[in-house]
Amino acid sequence: MPEQLYTVWLRATSIILVVAGTACAQTTRQAEAASLPCNALSKLFAQYQAYHYSIGNITPELKHRTAEQFVQSIDPSRTLLLKSEAEGLTTRIEKHFDTIAQGNCELLSEAFGIIQNKATEDTLHAQKLMTDSYKVDTSVKIVIDPDERGYALSTVQRSQLVESLIHFQMANYLRGSVAMDKAKKQLVHRYQLVEKRLAERAKKQRLPEIFAEAFARSLDPHTSYLSHDSLVDFQINMKLSLEGIGAALRSSDGFTYIESLIPGGGAEKSGKLRPKDKIIAVSQDGEAPVTTIDMSIQDVVKLIRGKKGTKVTLSILREGTETKTFGVTIVRDKIDVKQQAAKIEFEERTRNNKKFKVGVLELPSFYGGGDRDGRSSYLDVKHLLEEAKAKSADTLVLDLSKNGGGYLEDAVRISGLFIREGAIVATRDTGGEVSILKDTDSSISWSGPLVVLISPLSASASEILAGALQSYQRALVVGAATSSFGKGSVQTLRPLPGNLGAVKVTTGMYFLPNGRSTQQVGVSADLVVPSLLSTVEMGEKDLDYSLPPQSTQEFRSLHVNKANKDHWTPVSLTATERLIRRSKARISTSEAYAEIHAEIEKAEKRKGIVDLTDFAEEQKKKKDESTEEQEDDDQRFERLEKTFVNEAIEIAVDLAIAPRGPSLGANKQRLQQKEGPRAVTRP
Repeated sequence: MPEQLYTVWLRATSIILVVAGTACAQTTRQAEAASLPCNALSKLFAQYQAYHYSIGNITPELKHRTAEQFVQSIDPSRTLLLKSEAEGLTTRIEKHFDTIAQGNCELLSEAFGIIQNKATEDTLHAQKLMTDSYKVDTSVKIVIDPDERGYALSTVQRSQLVESLIHFQMANYLRGSVAMDKAKKQLVHRYQLVEKRLAERAKKQRLPEIFAEAFARSLDPHTSYLSHDSLVDFQINMKLSLEGIGAALRSSDGFTYIESLIPGGGAEKSGKLRPKDKIIAVSQDGEAPVTTIDMSIQDVVKLIRGKKGTKVTLSILREGTETKTFGVTIVRDKIDVKQQAAKIEFEERTRNNKKFKVGVLELPSFYGGGDRDGRSSYLDVKHLLEEAKAKSADTLVLDLSKNGGGYLEDAVRISGLFIREGAIVATRDTGGEVSILKDTDSSISWSGPLVVLISPLSASASEILAGALQSYQRALVVGAATSSFGKGSVQTLRPLPGNLGAVKVTTGMYFLPNGRSTQQVGVSADLVVPSLLSTVEMGEKDLDYSLPPQSTQEFRSLHVNKANKDHWTPVSLTATERLIRRSKARISTSEAYAEIHAEIEKAEKRKGIVDLTDFAEEQKKKKDESTEEQEDDDQRFERLEKTFVNEAIEIAVDLAIAPRGPSLGANKQRLQQKEGPRAVTRP
């Protein structure tokens, strides 16, 4: 087959958009999937070595990482193996890495056999516990995060862990109004399904694929091996079939969780789902739920997909001020494209008896490339800026706080709407060659005061836009946390011959005009405003084997702000310090922010722990009361999130009335001093 290359600029992490209907999936599957043979591993690894940005040799450290990742892949929730068993298998696989790569996968089969035996033990444990007198143990507390909990140290400790998880799962069934007898049967069936899935993976000889994926992940978080099925999912994503629930999913530590909600999709319209919500079960309309813990993300996607108009119910585990589970029923439907597009609203604020009009321009993603009926985020934003000028807006807020990325070209062109022509971003490839992408349009669509909103959800292309405007002192960056996500790498997809899938490999790094990479560090906020989004612990630096940040020679264009009618006022350090003081003063007297601070503190204390002590009390409440309480919680979350945007509006007004700062050239020395690291003040 002819070689095909796809450059993957799109998103913060290796994710799957659950937007496709079954019809699209069927038309994409043109050939039956082939299993990756063990004797193909060495040639596959050579592809990664040839193209990866920074890792060209298979070192002892890389062998250890691969072995560790393989063991975690077959026991992602750390519930089956003891610590000694996991360490022993890791050591043996590391020692025999070369033998495996050369085509002998017997050791992988042996390791998988251990997992299968442990799964059988757990099924027997569940059957033994489900007696007529069974009751949920409400004293149970479980640390959900496997990295925090670790492996059990002994057989007794593992048995206690399995029993605690059984109580947790039973509580979830009963919370969903499942009768006790039926819940018992579903619980046992859940463990039997785990055994069945493991047996199918062994039968289909998927172990070389698991090992290949483990090797890819050991290079960096965004390099991966895509089996045939995974490649199909990726292609559906790229083609943007717009039927489904509208959510981006990610898999980690045995859980599938929501990474972002697609505007206009059923998941967002439900008003009940948030980033970092874990999907612990999926049920079709009128059918029993299927537990998704330790299930591959491909299998979870298959459960969630379906025909337009049908219903699917997600059982959600949410960790925050309190850890809780609840169900959300979504009708699969076409995503409303208009809801994904950029939009602008206007607010009025008063300062010193003078009214100021503020444009709040929300940009959920960078879309374009011929999809969405020819629409592009660049053209939409340009038209909205013309509207802002036509309506005599005094200042502007550009909201990128939930923008996970998109087409890099549009991010570059949108940057150019706020500055005169100049360099926006550079990429450095595997061979060390640096390419600079520039805005070549000398016109400026908005020269007024500009505030850019970011959060830990802002990633990739949105970091390029925010970082470029910050590098030129064009905008004040206001953050829900000290920095954005921090993805500064470029991936390329290379399909493999023989219908064996594809390799997705990191082949480059982004750099901002100041010469700094966004990798791991993201874009630092000039001013941090407390927000519930700051409790979303999601960042490049937290991912396994994340590549370190780098730098290159500064490539700022020196003539981006000529003194004419389109001249804009650079954001000076003096003005920033003044705005920080005013924002802190407002926040200190705000009841809403006192509430937000309390929520953040509760989230920190309860982080990662499931507590069943309140289960008995919950069971006494009526179903309608429970539903009403959940709706109130969602409305409260939305209200508090609006507080974050409202403060950004106040800051934008402060920026509009701030004294004019020095020119970009006069301020350049101070700017370079500021980028030491950046000085960030948290209110």
